[in-house]
Amino acid sequence: MPELPEVETFARQLKPALVGKTILSADLRWHRTLALPSPKKFKAAILGQKIMDVGRRAKYLNIQLEDFNLLIHLRMSGDLIIRNSTIRPTKHDRLILKLSGKKSLVFNDTRKFGRVWLTATMEEVLGSLGPEPFGKEFTPQWLHTALHNRKRQLKPLLLDQTFLAGLGNIYTDEALHMAKLHPVAASDSVTAKQAEALHAAIRKVLRSGIRRNGASIDWAYRGGQFQNYFRVYDREGTACPVCGTEIQKILVGQRGTHFCPKCQTVR
Repeated sequence: MPELPEVETFARQLKPALVGKTILSADLRWHRTLALPSPKKFKAAILGQKIMDVGRRAKYLNIQLEDFNLLIHLRMSGDLIIRNSTIRPTKHDRLILKLSGKKSLVFNDTRKFGRVWLTATMEEVLGSLGPEPFGKEFTPQWLHTALHNRKRQLKPLLLDQTFLAGLGNIYTDEALHMAKLHPVAASDSVTAKQAEALHAAIRKVLRSGIRRNGASIDWAYRGGQFQNYFRVYDREGTACPVCGTEIQKILVGQRGTHFCPKCQTVR
């Protein structure tokens, strides 16, 4: 599933191609792709809308229109493609927006888990999300206090989008290793110094992921290089880059979790 760096990569790549284009038609080829509003209201509202900007909030792509926000969550297998508008639809195309300039923005989704929202109020969809890792609210002090208020295992808490927006399995494992924190450690056991290290690690691994266009480890997302720089994720049985200890994989909150048993211990 694309995480913050992968969605940020999509936004940066799509922005120059989309900004300034006008939406001429909307072909919703699988109605359940649309979470909000109804298909009839969607088609009526989006026609003639000019694309003003393309950005990201958490794992959501945000296409800012004149009067609305088009939010897209790619989930397991979603992809966004710009095609010549004369090209015929393919099997897994779920939504096709025909644009001015003889181009189309295509949402292709093999597994049908991805969703699209058209809303005039982003908070309607995104209001429950936690702070952005690069936002002003996310400080070491905030993180330390929030960790102690929640009293949960570290990894499941960091994956909780209502706690902190944008992290997924890959970047959580990488950040916890960099900060030398065990994924099952109690959040309220983290010291102020450890919270500072975790804060720095989260931002560092996300910046590294963005710089390398994300990680390409799933058949649905290609083009990134961050998988070549993993510290622990997907490296079970190989040597920890810090101490040489064999990296282990365990199940935490029903998610495969990679860590170094020497660098990351539980107090």
